[in-house]
Amino acid sequence: MLAVPDIRHVLFPGRHHLVTAFQAAYLADLLAGRVRDAAGEPVTCAPDARVVWAVTSATHSGTRRNPVPAHRREAMIEAVTARAGLPSLVVPVADVPPSPRFAHTVLATAELVLGAPLTPADTVVACSTPSVAALYTAEGFRVAPVEDGAPGDPPRPWDVLERMVAGDQTWRTLAHPDAVAYYERYRLDAHVRLVHTDPTVQDDGDLTETRDYATYTAAFDDASDRKWAQVAPHVVPGRVVDLGCAAGGLLERAARDPRLAESDLYGVDVSRHLVAEAEHRRAQGVFANPNVFFAQRNLLLGPVFPDRSVDTTTTIALTHEIASYGNGRADLELLARRVFAHTRPGGVWINSDVLGPGDPDRVVDLVLEGDGDVPPRDLSGLARDEAAAYVAGLAPAARFVQFAQDFPALSGADVDVEWVAAEPGVSVARTSLRTAMEYLYTRDYTDSWLSECHERFCDMTGDDWRDLLEGVGFELDPGSGPWRNEWLVENRLRVGAALHDPATGERVPWPDTHVLTVARRPLA
Repeated sequence: MLAVPDIRHVLFPGRHHLVTAFQAAYLADLLAGRVRDAAGEPVTCAPDARVVWAVTSATHSGTRRNPVPAHRREAMIEAVTARAGLPSLVVPVADVPPSPRFAHTVLATAELVLGAPLTPADTVVACSTPSVAALYTAEGFRVAPVEDGAPGDPPRPWDVLERMVAGDQTWRTLAHPDAVAYYERYRLDAHVRLVHTDPTVQDDGDLTETRDYATYTAAFDDASDRKWAQVAPHVVPGRVVDLGCAAGGLLERAARDPRLAESDLYGVDVSRHLVAEAEHRRAQGVFANPNVFFAQRNLLLGPVFPDRSVDTTTTIALTHEIASYGNGRADLELLARRVFAHTRPGGVWINSDVLGPGDPDRVVDLVLEGDGDVPPRDLSGLARDEAAAYVAGLAPAARFVQFAQDFPALSGADVDVEWVAAEPGVSVARTSLRTAMEYLYTRDYTDSWLSECHERFCDMTGDDWRDLLEGVGFELDPGSGPWRNEWLVENRLRVGAALHDPATGERVPWPDTHVLTVARRPLA
């Protein structure tokens, strides 16, 4: 029988959000030649063998799937392996979609980082996930199964992480002591709990799984000049924070403002995708002010900035999303308290968003072009572009029928509609003014139709905003309040649509569509 060459590398792929005591002991045994591979053959390692920790999803963090950023994972591995006496190297591997070529991706990345290939002749793969292990077996590698089939069924790192999230303190005895110390030093346990318990965010780090980011970012960027012109006169220089910053379009304009040359500009967003794009733009030199910073955070889960430390907070087209994906007005009140707490005396919170009509329960006839007899379709099984094409092809009346199905199902809002007789080619939906405006605000966003149908635009009236802001301690500057966007009325709302009074048949004036509030924390 030919001698099996000594192993010089133990490739250990995984997300490695935690290192367990079992893993450290297993790797030590593997290097010492006390472990057999999945086929039952002993693994003999060379005296200079090293563990290659392939940290997968290294470009993905801040989500339930990947709560800990790669640089923290790498530093934790270095701390554990130094104490455990495990000669190791760390290879960050970019986040990629599931693929049968995953093993090839890891191996190619390792070769690029290490400067030499890992081959079946000199490498054993330590992997406890059978489906992943099979990918390396197909590449000719031997596999050491780690936890898979080990006596006592030792918990995997993700099991230990879930215990941590649940408040089960046994995670501290299952994790390697130096991993526990590292988590405590950087308060990663609290961070992981926040990420996992955020009720508004999907597993992959966003509010919704159906948003078209290219369209969303482009639309936000297109509006940034107009939005900055609206808020700029009210900005107090110093620490300026844009909550819901998207890809940084508003801060890009703020960074050009000479008044803010000495200011620190912070962008905060809950979406991993958008913060990643903002960071990419910063790396490309898009922002004129070098003191621009971005963070993925959810202010509802805890303070982001110290009390009385922020001069200006801006929220542009954000508050309706917080109400829609969270707990309605209760979450807006929590947001207001948090913003008030971090605002310096004399500082401001500038909020601009869509607005519900002042008399939301008024019954109106929504007159729409087209046939309202077209039955709605279940769009949930369609690809995004298919759903978008279908909705875009509907006439205003038929699109309202689709909306009347999708909007209450996804947003939780009540929709009551009575179809009344109308002339040929025209349909009349008798409904509340709130429902009519919800539809008219939503109907043109066909690219992300199901995502938009999650969102309620009309939860708050102008009076609601005044009561909320004054209730937490803010004072409203002159000029704060509702206003009507005439461009929106002429180019969107009235296209194929009109509002009539059911009793008189007369036209109902278009309500205010937006609110701008400049809420100032008193100096006293």
